[in-house]
Amino acid sequence: MKTALILLLNDYADWEVAYISSTINMSEEWSVKTISTQKEVKSIGGLTTKVDYLLEEIPSQYDLLILIGGNSWTNDDSDIINLVNNTLNNNIILGAICGSVDFMARNGLLNNFKHTGNDLSLWNTFDQYSNKDEFQFKQAVRDKNLVTANGTAPIEFEQLILESIDYAEKDEIEKTIYLHRYGFYDYSKKYGNPFA
Repeated sequence: MKTALILLLNDYADWEVAYISSTINMSEEWSVKTISTQKEVKSIGGLTTKVDYLLEEIPSQYDLLILIGGNSWTNDDSDIINLVNNTLNNNIILGAICGSVDFMARNGLLNNFKHTGNDLSLWNTFDQYSNKDEFQFKQAVRDKNLVTANGTAPIEFEQLILESIDYAEKDEIEKTIYLHRYGFYDYSKKYGNPFA
């Protein structure tokens, strides 16, 4: 069983986690676990989540780390920095979206990767960020074992992560993304009604 860890801070962006977590969790090969700096967090949309692990409790073996954005990423938590560094240095896939990408930029964690984020101008005062030439003005970007996305790109984020972890054959991933982007009826016109 492969494990995906999803880091949620208080005031997290619930729309950024929905597609990727539900898709991965539907696989019999994957287990999704939530992690945080506190036992319970609330989303921007008012959803309360009781997390599976505090940062100090997470299993030593995991196969994917996802950082979900929100309004609490102005911190410089050394435990999160260490977790990100450990994940990247061990060639484990890491996905970061929205405010969590800002966190990575501010702490110099994007300096060896092509990446995107909410907007490059938000990082002008980040002394540890030295890689603006590799910023891509795209919804989501994958480079090596890092996937980054802006806060309006949960579906693009999902696609790049699924491709990065070899979740399924390419055509099956494309079908999933098409369904999420265009809805059931357009999906049925293109691929056929799965319930018929």
